[in-house]
Amino acid sequence: MTKITVLPNETLCPTGTIIHDATPGQSICRILLDHDIDIEHACEMSCACTTCHVVVREGGASLNTPSEDEEDMLDKAWSLTAQSRLSCQAIVGTQDLVVEIPKYTINLAREHHS
Repeated sequence: MTKITVLPNETLCPTGTIIHDATPGQSICRILLDHDIDIEHACEMSCACTTCHVVVREGGASLNTPSEDEEDMLDKAWSLTAQSRLSCQAIVGTQDLVVEIPKYTINLAREHHS
């Protein structure tokens, strides 16, 4: 199993958390949702928006390579960095990760998915 450290996010995870049992081969978005971190994913994880944007502070080299579609979508993300990924497209490998969920998205209204 892979460990994902989620840095504090004022709304979604105020104190931060450590997920000790992330399954390699799943997306960061799916893992966060499965661990009760309600990250936005307005396009239902189809790489059609940027609401699930995360910054992978450590371990990013172990993730799958971003597709051209993901890179095109990331160009629209708020607070884009060189370590930015769409969490719905970033597939976890075996290296531990440190992930930051940005404070803002370009979404004007929160979607409230389950």
